[in-house]
Amino acid sequence: MNTFQRARSEEQREIRRRAILDTAAAMLDEMPVGEVSLNELSRRVGLAKSNVLRYFESREAVLLELLDHAWKQWTADMPDRLTAGVDAEAMVDERGEQFAAVVTDTVAERRVLCDLLSAQAGVLEHNVSPEVAARYKRAAVANVDALAALARVHLPELGDRVHQLVASMIMVIGAVWTHARPSQAMLAAYETDPTLAVLKMDFATALQEMLATLTAGTLARRPS
Repeated sequence: MNTFQRARSEEQREIRRRAILDTAAAMLDEMPVGEVSLNELSRRVGLAKSNVLRYFESREAVLLELLDHAWKQWTADMPDRLTAGVDAEAMVDERGEQFAAVVTDTVAERRVLCDLLSAQAGVLEHNVSPEVAARYKRAAVANVDALAALARVHLPELGDRVHQLVASMIMVIGAVWTHARPSQAMLAAYETDPTLAVLKMDFATALQEMLATLTAGTLARRPS
């Protein structure tokens, strides 16, 4: 645990802010988003809760910033994986399948990103000011634009529909992540009743199928 003296310069305040983010990121490596509390974050970073709130207005504000950072890292790692995984000479339907597979493979490697995306609309966008909400949404739009630019390289046939596809993919990732992590009660129900066990979802398998279907549908749909 760090012990900080009072920040008196902009450089010291940035060090403090970075320490809060780094500590929260370390907590996300240990636990799901729902278990990250402001009290525990304050304790680990070595600041009073009131002091943490000088830098971030809420727990959710911290986590939204970490989501933006994780999303940008994911996008930055994507170009090489797409180049290796999508055959530029293949027919469009095959490239669509390959694109969905690469997106699935890369995001499945990033548990924290998936967890944050699953909490984005229902949790993280609450308990923040309009200013923080707007700042995050502007960042999210930029992140969608960056992914759309990559998709357009490998699936130019998408045209203006590429942004719609990418935005839908982000929503699907969060939704599938949530459903692929059932409660203990639901897991027990699956074990007790084999007829329910077929509903148990593997994240990567389900996600790739849904993203491939979404991509194929977007490609097939005529521009409005």
